[in-house]
Amino acid sequence: MSCTPDDWAVFWCHLLGPILLDDVEPGERRRFLRQLTQSEVRLPTGHTKRISLSTLRRKVRRYRQQQLTGLQRKRRNDRGQSRKDRHAMLTRAIELKRQQPLRSPQVINTILQQEFGRTIPKSTLNRQLRRAGATRRQLRPTAEKIRCRWTRDHSNSLWVGDFADGPCVFHGGHAIKSHLSVWIDCHSRYVVEGRYYFRENLDILIDSLLRAWASHGASRELYVDNAKIYHSRALTLACTQLNLGLLHRPPKDPPAGGIIERVIQTTQGQFEAEIRASHTVTLDKLNQYFQAWLHEGYHQTVHSETEQTPSQRFHAGTRYHRPVNMAEALGLFNLREKRQVDSTFCDVQVHRQYFAVDPKYRYDRSVMVHYDPFGRSEEVKLYSLEGVFLQVAPRYDRSPGAHPFCDLPPPQPPATPLDHEYLEILSARHQERLQAQSQSGVNFHRAQHAHILSLTQLASTFAQLLGRQGGASGLSAEELEQLASFHRGHPRTTRELLQQACQLAELKTIPVILFQLQQLLPR
Repeated sequence: MSCTPDDWAVFWCHLLGPILLDDVEPGERRRFLRQLTQSEVRLPTGHTKRISLSTLRRKVRRYRQQQLTGLQRKRRNDRGQSRKDRHAMLTRAIELKRQQPLRSPQVINTILQQEFGRTIPKSTLNRQLRRAGATRRQLRPTAEKIRCRWTRDHSNSLWVGDFADGPCVFHGGHAIKSHLSVWIDCHSRYVVEGRYYFRENLDILIDSLLRAWASHGASRELYVDNAKIYHSRALTLACTQLNLGLLHRPPKDPPAGGIIERVIQTTQGQFEAEIRASHTVTLDKLNQYFQAWLHEGYHQTVHSETEQTPSQRFHAGTRYHRPVNMAEALGLFNLREKRQVDSTFCDVQVHRQYFAVDPKYRYDRSVMVHYDPFGRSEEVKLYSLEGVFLQVAPRYDRSPGAHPFCDLPPPQPPATPLDHEYLEILSARHQERLQAQSQSGVNFHRAQHAHILSLTQLASTFAQLLGRQGGASGLSAEELEQLASFHRGHPRTTRELLQQACQLAELKTIPVILFQLQQLLPR
């Protein structure tokens, strides 16, 4: 037990008070001191012992000479130094520690035992290393931050949130661990929302935030740690839309979350300790007890830092308040995912559920689907990839006739007649071409030669005029022989003459048409 010189002075004044204050007659002083030597007394160090008569006389004599200074214990001249001759060993121990700051006293003593044949007690070694500035913390580079107290000047300026493991609850015949989601106001340490859940994920975080916003409005900023759920796209977009600052703790820096950790520690020590000591409760009962403890216990207790109760400080006149439209806030946390429209069934799929798409979007291929991730949605919203709203798509099951758009009439053609602008363009080009040819002159011999039919073309044209299928293959071998014989005698037959002969023939047969053709050919 550590004690100061003043503690010794008070001890001697209390023990020798009757003599020092002259309450004992001079003839009785010797007998009084002898009586003191017969019983044990408790020293300021905590030990008990009998004090000798010579020590008592010496203390009385010193008091007469030096007053209270004489009763104080004198400091040793070699205080802090080794009483034994260990200077060389201590110097070597400090040298070993400076070489490797992580060396433990056990390792240093092992080396000292090898070099000097003896060791230094661990407490003595640590004390000497500390005096020499050779401890692990003193030798390593200063990397620890200098902390400071920080807060906000108004309520609802900054909310600090975190998760913590809670006590086990009874659910479905089993004991399941609960999880506490808590948000506190930094200015007042008031718990704006706190609740136990079965899980610790994004939907729980959003549920607790929505409850806090519904009760107290939105804060200016949120301060959270670096867990994955606090970096989610949904939370970032919601804070941006509500103009909230989203702050994260520095990575690998637990002391930065000391405010919320202290509230959680208080909850565990005062509330959860009572729950764990009793029978297992249900989650609803746990939350009921927790709300009662918050409002009747924690919020009504004077905080050691603010010197006010959290409830009084939170509801003071400097409170910052901004209501939140909860209908819009719910939509801020909708998930947005890219989906392809099934061109066969004309729908999109989200979590094995089908949502009908208007047929006019079935060939758009890709759309953005906005949906509520916390439950079984009856409908989703569809947007184009550019962010243009398309429709609200209802859920259905792909059964016959279930598609809500299957009975819609097909799109009707435009009421106004289609103009023939394209054909007019082609006609104008054709007229220009004919006019150019008429101006430059036409080689009738070449034009006539270009229309002369070969035997194959003659057979194909005959088959077409007679209505035969398959071209020349639709003619019989006998008919092909007749055409070959005619072509050898009249090789300059043209398509125009053949068509004219077919019109003049009374019977549409090959011999009759060939006879008429022979009459038309020049001799």
